[in-house]
Amino acid sequence: MGRLSTHVLDTAKGKPAAGVKILLYRISGQSHRKVKEVVTNADGRTDGPLLEGKDLTEGRYELVFCAGDYLRASGQAGDGDLFLDEIPIRFGVPDASQHYHVPLLIAPFGYSTYRGS
Repeated sequence: MGRLSTHVLDTAKGKPAAGVKILLYRISGQSHRKVKEVVTNADGRTDGPLLEGKDLTEGRYELVFCAGDYLRASGQAGDGDLFLDEIPIRFGVPDASQHYHVPLLIAPFGYSTYRGS
């Protein structure tokens, strides 16, 4: 059974990023349809998979991490314009029977991601 999951790590503080709002969109052509909205827990993870089973279908998706809100709340950014605010990660699901884990590693001036396990 396939599933989609994520987690967020704060590389500047060396700990999980709790309280990060994440929006999940399904992309079809020029259309973006919001599928889910979650917030990371104390471990920087969501309380369950973003999608699993029949809810995960092949196609294009986008995760939008509201990093700016987190960076402000954690004291790493002020109220003005941020270098990183919302971080979109667009990815494909070619085989809905697989596990897709899309983590985000963030700091005030950089981020990275990869396909995790």
